[in-house]
Amino acid sequence: MDAAFSLGNPLVVVMVGLPARGKTYTARKLSRYLSWLGYRAQVFNVGNYRRSEIGSRVPHSFFDPSNSDGLAARRKVALHALDDMFRWFDEELGQVAIYDATNSTRGRRSRVLEQCRAQNVDVLFLEIVCNDASIVEANIRETKLTSPDYVGVSADAAVDDFRARIAHYEAAYETIEDDTLCYMKLIDVGRQVVINRSEGYLVGQIAHFLGNLKLTPRPLWLSRHGQSLANVAHRIGGDEGLSTRGSQYAQGLARFLNERVGEGVTILTSTLQRAQQTVGVLGRPATSVKVLDEIDAGICDGMTYAEIRQHYPAEYAARQQDKLRYRYPRGESYEDVISRLDPVLIELERQREPTLVVAHQAVLRALYAYFVDRPREEVPYLDIPLHTVIELIPKAYGCDERRYVLGPSTGG
Repeated sequence: MDAAFSLGNPLVVVMVGLPARGKTYTARKLSRYLSWLGYRAQVFNVGNYRRSEIGSRVPHSFFDPSNSDGLAARRKVALHALDDMFRWFDEELGQVAIYDATNSTRGRRSRVLEQCRAQNVDVLFLEIVCNDASIVEANIRETKLTSPDYVGVSADAAVDDFRARIAHYEAAYETIEDDTLCYMKLIDVGRQVVINRSEGYLVGQIAHFLGNLKLTPRPLWLSRHGQSLANVAHRIGGDEGLSTRGSQYAQGLARFLNERVGEGVTILTSTLQRAQQTVGVLGRPATSVKVLDEIDAGICDGMTYAEIRQHYPAEYAARQQDKLRYRYPRGESYEDVISRLDPVLIELERQREPTLVVAHQAVLRALYAYFVDRPREEVPYLDIPLHTVIELIPKAYGCDERRYVLGPSTGG
């Protein structure tokens, strides 16, 4: 079974809110999180349908509620997105769809609700409210810089046009007030979370995730421990300390961190010796979390892959066939690792300051896959080399990535 729990009816999370409030960022993050957990989830962004069918270069007057032609065109693409969403539920056995649009009036939301009920699809409205002018301004700048609507447009012209677009939506906007609806409101980036008529495990997971989600851009650094003595011997697992090269990497990591941050940094690491020794030279407080320990290789712990193939040929073959789901006898699978990392992922999303995670290959593969939106099936094969810092900065339309090789990256 792909998901942690089977679902009854499919669920649509209907986004609601003015532009530049973080709807698309939130929608993408939620879809990524649910997919990472194993649910079949997908975003249906009405803006993308509009860009595909009408074009990205439309004047702000296109969004004026008194513009009948623009209103008709926007309704058409919104319906097209809904039709594709229902088709995805039927043909792809989708479980959770995120319908990403402003859905800014009661009438628009009622039409969406009617169509979903006719298809036996449950609905959770998710309204993003932001009263902090500084956050809205930052989102406007971010949208101006990264939105496909403003490619090749000067900064000032893009910002002016987008502000005019927002004003059109503000003129017609109606917040959710119907207490008969199942809805959540995220107010000022999680300062307040309002939940109405929301029940069930999945909705609870969504509420917990969104209540901890922050929109503040900040770097996340992922690093494996320095090379260990087990790495030198090509043995998996174990709890051996660092090699000479591993100790040198730890010193390089300290210099890397000192060049980029002062005191404001969170450091998370595992309880294993090689990770502890790596962060031990950083000269900064670090929190050890057992869920960041390497994948448990069970009866194969401490062996080389050649030894596993010799002594447990059936296990070796089974792992080659399905590396994501294969579970070492008395050990773990990659899916098990993803499940136990959920609380760490929530903690990473709620951080407001730069964060460094020093852990292990399987663990970092799982975390990296979430942040760069890679399918679960790719997790066991992602490239997370030794002696390399992976810098990730989440943005509205993706995640900026840069890699810093601080020493030899070979060694297993």
